[in-house]
Amino acid sequence: MPSAAPPLAGLRIIEFAGIGPGPFAGMMLADMGAEVIRIDRPGGQGSPSAGGFDPALDFMARGRRSLALNLKSPDAVELALDLLAEADGLIEGFRPGVMERLGLGPEVVHARNPRLVYGRMTGWGQDGPIAHTAGHDLNYIALSGALWATGEAGRAPTFPLNLLGDFGGGGMYLAFGMVAGLLKAARTGRGDVVDAAICDGTSSLMTMIHSRRAMGVWRDERAANALDGGVPWYGIYECADGGWVSIGALEPQFWACLLEKLEIAPEEIGDRADRSQWPAIRARLSETFLSQPRAHWCDLLEGTDACFAPVLSPAEAADHPHNRARGIFAPEGPAQPMPAPRFAEAATPLPPAPPKAGADSRKVLEEAGLDAARIESLFGSGAVA
Repeated sequence: MPSAAPPLAGLRIIEFAGIGPGPFAGMMLADMGAEVIRIDRPGGQGSPSAGGFDPALDFMARGRRSLALNLKSPDAVELALDLLAEADGLIEGFRPGVMERLGLGPEVVHARNPRLVYGRMTGWGQDGPIAHTAGHDLNYIALSGALWATGEAGRAPTFPLNLLGDFGGGGMYLAFGMVAGLLKAARTGRGDVVDAAICDGTSSLMTMIHSRRAMGVWRDERAANALDGGVPWYGIYECADGGWVSIGALEPQFWACLLEKLEIAPEEIGDRADRSQWPAIRARLSETFLSQPRAHWCDLLEGTDACFAPVLSPAEAADHPHNRARGIFAPEGPAQPMPAPRFAEAATPLPPAPPKAGADSRKVLEEAGLDAARIESLFGSGAVA
C-alpha cells in the first residue's frame, strides 16, 4: 500500500446493519478506508431511511456498499457465510444469541474463516445476569456510575445525549477492538471475538474518576469536584444576550490570565484554596459574564490562555472560524463531521454518501464471483433484494 492510502485500505468488513453504536463503529472503519459491506434487511427495515428519510442523510452509514439479505432464508445465510469466508472482520449489534440462531455465530463463521475478527456490540455484554434484557444508552451509563456524576448539586443527573454510552463507551470501543483484533490476526493468522459492551466501555472511560476516588480527592456528589462544575473556575456562565460561555481555568496561570482579561484583581475575588470562598467567586463571575453579550466575551477571551470557549449550537459549531480552518465539517452539503483522526500522510477523505438498502446487491455478488445463474436464483427466491 502507498503511504498516502487510507490507514485501513485493503481490509474488508461485513457489517450487519443495526442502530446506534454498531453503525458508528462501521463509520469509523469506513472513514479510515476499510471496505465495509453492510448487510441490510430488504427495504432497509430498522434503518432511519425506512422512516421515509433520504438514506444519504444517514451520515453514520456513509462509506458502505449495501447488500440486502433476507436472513430468514437459508440461501441468504449461506451467501453471508460465503462472503465472510473472504472477509477480514464482521460487526453486529444484535442481542446475545441472535447471530447464533441465524446460523452465523462465531463458531460457524470461524470454521469457514479462522482469521476473521468477529465484533459484537451490545449494551450489557454477551453474558451476565441482565445480558439478554433490553436497554438503551441511559441505562448503560447509569449502571456504570457515569450518569450519577452529571448535573447540578441537589438535582437529578443530566442527560449527556447518547454520546457517552452509545458512541464513547460503545461504538468507539468496538472500533478500537476491531483494529486491535485485526492487528493480532495479521501477526498470528488467527481471528478473535470482540465482546464490546457499552457498560464495559463507559466504565473504562471512568478510569480517571475511579483513580481520583482511590486517592481520596473525588466526592461522590454532583457538582462537588473540579471537573463536574463544583469549582467556579470550571463551569458554564450565562451572558447578557442569553448565550453561554465555558470557562476551564483550572491551573493557576490560566486563572490569572482570566482575571487579568476580566480586569478583576486577585485579592478582590478571594482565595481559590479556601472552599468557603467559592460561592462568592461564582457569584462574581456570574455577575461579570451577565454584564455583556456572548460576542463581547469571544472578542475579549478567544485566542488567550484563559481557557475559554463559547457554548455553540450544532449549527454554530459548523461555522466557527477554527472549525472551518481545520476542515472539521464537510465543505459542501448538510453539515457532517469529517473523518477523524487525521494523519500526516494517509488520506482520509469524506466517504461516499450512504446507499439505499440493496443498492449494491448485484454488484457485490458479481464481485464475489457468483455465477449468473446463482445470482438470479437468489434474487428470484427473495433471499437477496
